[in-house]
Amino acid sequence: MKTQSLVSKKCEYGLRAVFELARNANAGSMKIQEIASVQGIPSRFLEAILVELKNGGFVVSKRGNSGGYSLARDARDIHVGQVIRLFEGRLTNAESRRGPAADRVGDVAFSHLWKRTQAAISEIYDQTTLRDLVEEETAYRCADAMNFVI
Repeated sequence: MKTQSLVSKKCEYGLRAVFELARNANAGSMKIQEIASVQGIPSRFLEAILVELKNGGFVVSKRGNSGGYSLARDARDIHVGQVIRLFEGRLTNAESRRGPAADRVGDVAFSHLWKRTQAAISEIYDQTTLRDLVEEETAYRCADAMNFVI
């Protein structure tokens, strides 16, 4: 299912990478190629993204044959908003940063609308953890599985 994202492609890839690590948290470290393959992220781009995620304290890396990447902390302790802010900075749009210009009729009203909309989006991001996303995906996938119990 393709949907339009409210974040940059880089940020989306970062979210998908930590999501994949959260999904496989019990399996240990994952190699870049594994994450890239499952999530459809170009490997070279993912390398740079994982470095940023590591510098941001979201992932840790382990060298060697059994090495790879894993979450730096429990998926329940990583909120979507935290990851988005790493890549996008503050969660505001251009209208809310400028404030109401009041050059045209409606500027103040629309500026306040954009601020309320952004606040609602930020609240959803800040209340959603990686664990929440993994559980939602698992529930969806399980609901689609055929039940052969008689």
